[in-house]
Amino acid sequence: MAQYNKIQPHWWIKTFAGVIGGFFLTLGLVGIFAWLGPTGLTEQITEEQRLWKTQFNMWIITPIWLLILCFVYMFKTGRQAWLYLGVSAVISNVIVYLLRSQL
Repeated sequence: MAQYNKIQPHWWIKTFAGVIGGFFLTLGLVGIFAWLGPTGLTEQITEEQRLWKTQFNMWIITPIWLLILCFVYMFKTGRQAWLYLGVSAVISNVIVYLLRSQL
């Protein structure tokens, strides 16, 4: 008779990495898109265009975050998930900060 393991403990760590690290990575990615995407945030655009761009950026956060949360379980360990998501989140948010200060 096969012996089955209960929930593996690193699943919780991966879940928290996806929720917290994935959220900050998502904010960084959306911020980069907001500054470098079509029409950017620095160009002179109409109020209607600005409204649509703001709404799009706001609503795209959830699908990207959930996509990261779904794929976080493909990491071998929870530590690896935290490492990759954490470093990616820091790098993406630093890029957003640099874009905001330059443009």
